[in-house]
Amino acid sequence: MSMNTLETLRGRINSFSCRSAWSRGVRDYALLILENLESLDPDDFFSWSIVERALLNGAGDWREYSEGGCALIYDSDIAAALCSPSELRRTDNGRRMPSRSENWIDVQTRALHQAAAMVRRALLSD
Repeated sequence: MSMNTLETLRGRINSFSCRSAWSRGVRDYALLILENLESLDPDDFFSWSIVERALLNGAGDWREYSEGGCALIYDSDIAAALCSPSELRRTDNGRRMPSRSENWIDVQTRALHQAAAMVRRALLSD
């Protein structure tokens, strides 16, 4: 992929409205995983399955990507990337579980899935 196209996608992703800590964190993840597209040929961008496979960087899904250390690995880092100041206080900066039903890897996996959707939206917007 040409550097110009990557810069265009970065610009589109940065232009998305992000009012909450969560949406800003998802945008940051989208910009991070965008780097995985550097090796794609321009024709590959017509197939979302090829693009998503490149975004996953060898992982089978976003959980495996997250658990495999392709993203943040420490609970405190994940919390800092995705939580508002009040949520950080409630979770003691990621030392406590984010909820009864999720751990921090679950939260990051959900954010990565949304980040991939953001990349797709940036690819489709013209």
